[in-house]
Amino acid sequence: MDGPAPGPATGPAAPSLTARQPRAVHSALTVLEAVAALGPGTTAREISEALAMPRATAYRLLNLLVQDEFLVRTPDLSGFALGAKVVHLAVAAAPVHVPRAAHAVLARVRGQVRGGIHLVMYVDGRVVVADADPDFPLSDPVRLAREPERYAVGRLLLRERDGGDTADRDDLARFGVVRREAATTGCLAAPIRGDGGVLAGALAFAGPPRRVADPADTAAILVSAAAELAPLLT
Repeated sequence: MDGPAPGPATGPAAPSLTARQPRAVHSALTVLEAVAALGPGTTAREISEALAMPRATAYRLLNLLVQDEFLVRTPDLSGFALGAKVVHLAVAAAPVHVPRAAHAVLARVRGQVRGGIHLVMYVDGRVVVADADPDFPLSDPVRLAREPERYAVGRLLLRERDGGDTADRDDLARFGVVRREAATTGCLAAPIRGDGGVLAGALAFAGPPRRVADPADTAAILVSAAAELAPLLT
């Protein structure tokens, strides 16, 4: 016998936008654009006049943007400038330039190795995909950005931060290569270093787990190509 029909869910209601909120968001973004256009030191009065916005509204939006670090006050407290969060957004949005010579190296390696060959760069402590293999796309680039520790390129960055404490304890370690194995795929990452040995990026392989379980040949190709890429990218 069927039981009673389930009643409506009683959990907390999902947040929803009110009629005024989209307009407020638009106004805040317009203020950011005005500060970027008018330059550091722009005053609330100048923003109000440039946007034909009531001064009280301009002050309120400016204070909110300062609280959230999208804007900062100038040292004399008379004006405003773009804050750290805007700079980080700009860096994240800007594509990493990969010169033609580096593309040639990547094409050669992709012809030698069956599997995904991806170039990543480390920008402000983040993993940025500079050139993903078009024939073997990244399985989940969003997850790579959010949970880099699940991938060899993320583990390489973490190892560098930790002074080598998280390095794989096998023959790959002496080449600086990091390995990551999962049920259906595996990955390797060879470091690309700039002046003074600073970690700048990585050349990564993603493919069947068996290729990572016995990675000597693939790792050797990655290490050699990473050394070629270093002077081209750093």
